[in-house]
Amino acid sequence: MFVGDSMTIGRAGDFTWRYRMWQHLTTTPEPAAEPAGAHRIVGPRTALYDTLTDAPTSHDYADPAFPGHARRHLAGWGEGWQHMAPLIGPAAAAAEADVLLVSLGLIDLGFYTKADETAANARRFVAAARAARPGVRMVFLPVIPNVRAEEDAPFAAEVDRFNELLAKAVADLTTDTSPILLAARPQDYDIHRDTYDGTHPNASGEHRLAGEFAAVLHQAWGIGGPYRPASGT
Repeated sequence: MFVGDSMTIGRAGDFTWRYRMWQHLTTTPEPAAEPAGAHRIVGPRTALYDTLTDAPTSHDYADPAFPGHARRHLAGWGEGWQHMAPLIGPAAAAAEADVLLVSLGLIDLGFYTKADETAANARRFVAAARAARPGVRMVFLPVIPNVRAEEDAPFAAEVDRFNELLAKAVADLTTDTSPILLAARPQDYDIHRDTYDGTHPNASGEHRLAGEFAAVLHQAWGIGGPYRPASGT
């Protein structure tokens, strides 16, 4: 289950990094583990954010062949840890989610909560997910580079502090039964090259985000293989 904010839901006309992960999981199996296509994407939502309606009402993905069952997610434009903490339990239970790929934090810090409260909401999220699915595995992505952090030093400091607190939460809360891993911030991520507005990923940014999640899944749990972008995309 993909869980995230505007960078994960995407807007009308986007491919999304979710699409890149679907491509990866259906084309690059781990030879010693499961075959390609063995992984099921789950979640209660399928739409993209539509700037015309200011709501998640679009199904206009950049690739119309992106199958409906693989479009599932729990992501929302303007939604952060504080929004997802009360939603993750029912969503994970209903979908029987085994692995959560989570990209949250930027919208929280930008509009709702400081680093400490944001980290507390991340811990609430973990507790709720485990209450619903005791053996659920989770991968968290730190807040990645963005234009506001480049231009606003106090905000950049909050991002750095939150990322430290998120790493501490992962270390504190991971268990053998329900492991939590921290993905790396994408190496050499450049907001002028990898986003279309300084925050939201374009095609190269989508591949970089998908690649970090794919690396954790492959290295830690033998899901999928090394990330290789599909040719022509």
